Amino acid sequence: MKTSLQLLAVLLLISSFSFGQNISQKIDSIIQDNYRKNPDVGISVGFINNNEEYYTAYGNLNAESQIKINKNSVFEIASITKILTSNLIAQAVMEHKIKTDDYIDGFLPKAYVLHPNLKNKIKISDLASHQSGLPDIDFGKLIEIDPQQPINSVTEKTLASIINSCTELKDYGKYRYSTIGYTLLGQILEKIYGKSYDEIIRTKLIEPLQITNTLTKDFIVKNRTVGHNPNGGIQEFFKWNITASAGLVKSNASDMVTFLKEVLNNETTIGKAAIITEKIYYKDEKREMGLGTNIMTDEKNTIYLKSGDSMGQSSIICYNRAKKWGIIILLNQRNSKMRQDLLNQMYDTILK
Repeated sequence: MKTSLQLLAVLLLISSFSFGQNISQKIDSIIQDNYRKNPDVGISVGFINNNEEYYTAYGNLNAESQIKINKNSVFEIASITKILTSNLIAQAVMEHKIKTDDYIDGFLPKAYVLHPNLKNKIKISDLASHQSGLPDIDFGKLIEIDPQQPINSVTEKTLASIINSCTELKDYGKYRYSTIGYTLLGQILEKIYGKSYDEIIRTKLIEPLQITNTLTKDFIVKNRTVGHNPNGGIQEFFKWNITASAGLVKSNASDMVTFLKEVLNNETTIGKAAIITEKIYYKDEKREMGLGTNIMTDEKNTIYLKSGDSMGQSSIICYNRAKKWGIIILLNQRNSKMRQDLLNQMYDTILK
């Protein structure tokens, strides 16, 4: 009987490994076909299935280099940073430093003075699920001023001017994507920990996970990809400033898979924090939102995902906690349609 059980365990392990390999081969086939049709767009993909890692990549680091993109090549993950920030917020909740339904009033920097109409109105969960009703940074104008580094001119004074002049939350409780909301969450983290956002994300995510290619301020590295705008022109990586917590982290497929592994582990701090972010904090006829996380459901699956677009790169991260798989897609061109189409194709034909 013991021998039979051991044999069964080995067969199950081989079956699981073969299943994972089969999925990875199908994913590679989709990515390879996309690259064949779009040879100017470099791509790196990482996939995890029941703790087994798989990677595929196509293209070069830049047009002048013959160095191939691989799982360690650094991209801008842009607004995927928001998932990292919301995980930090959830960790602070677990440490009893804040509650998701706390009002933001007492956690803001002194430069911000909320109008009486706004006091005891906006909760931390409102910021994290994009329903605070606060006005946002005008990226259109900033791009006109500096198309390479549009956020260069955004300072705490800029943000204070926007927030302090707001007298009414016209769409409070309704979804409206917000950069300023996640910038405030970063400042709230700084207030409760007495450290910079850079220090917080390093001590609570980067160092514990040993994800050495996940970069904050210093990202001039040899394995960095070159970003391209939708027209193919070279686009600089965004430089770190006060909006860091909303989208300025750089990373790669390998590090993001390591993060996904931890997220899918219900017993770790990061995994437990992720479960908090997966709670539904906003719902309408079009979407369900956790803390920084989009929640999509069908008849068989619940998946959690977040996309990211800088001026020169596009990315998306997605995972299924119940089935223990996760995927990260990184493109070296701003092309939100391509990265969404790739995820849809993989999900509909393989992962669903």
